Amino acid sequence: MRFGTLQRRNPISRRFGMDRGQCIDRYYIEAFLGRHRESIRGRVLEIADREYTERFGGDRVTQSDVLHFMQGNTKATMVADLAHGEDLPSEAFDCIILTQTLQHIYEVRSAVQTLQRILIPGGVLLATFPGISQISRYDMDRWGDYWRFTTLSAQRLFDEAFGSPNVTVAAYGNVLAVIAFLHGLAAHELKREELDYVDPDYQLVVAVKAMKDGAH
Repeated sequence: MRFGTLQRRNPISRRFGMDRGQCIDRYYIEAFLGRHRESIRGRVLEIADREYTERFGGDRVTQSDVLHFMQGNTKATMVADLAHGEDLPSEAFDCIILTQTLQHIYEVRSAVQTLQRILIPGGVLLATFPGISQISRYDMDRWGDYWRFTTLSAQRLFDEAFGSPNVTVAAYGNVLAVIAFLHGLAAHELKREELDYVDPDYQLVVAVKAMKDGAH
């Protein structure tokens, strides 16, 4: 077996590939959001900024809110901790976009309960989290990097809050995509067919669509 330039103890990039192009995990995240873009409408809450709200929601969005954990983010319209969430209004949002966030919250069950509470009846949560990933050193040193998920753990976690019939879980990735991602390569450095092949035993990104019971 010849590993070539991959036979090294340090990764090619420690920045998830963002210094080389589109991150491989973001390739999958954006594919997931694109597939469910019709759910991004009405009043939408996104974490840290409104990039995906604007890109995938367009004119279906009537109000865009941005949540951040700490003061200092000038894009944030709300500052609150999802693990407690007492400062967040109940039944307020038609859609919540929660990408690569849950792994940074230690009280993960409480956070999911908050997400369910702040959706309107019939509202939709679109969430993604890492399955196989390096540690995010930036987050680890500030608020923590606690969890990695599988489709099974995600299914059980969201079933508890939303009910099994309202939860759909998907995984993205394969062994080649995982190796490339861990080395910090970018999406354009693999072929489309290499990225799009799904091996359920190599879950790079786990994605959840969860709907709150009820109707608008």
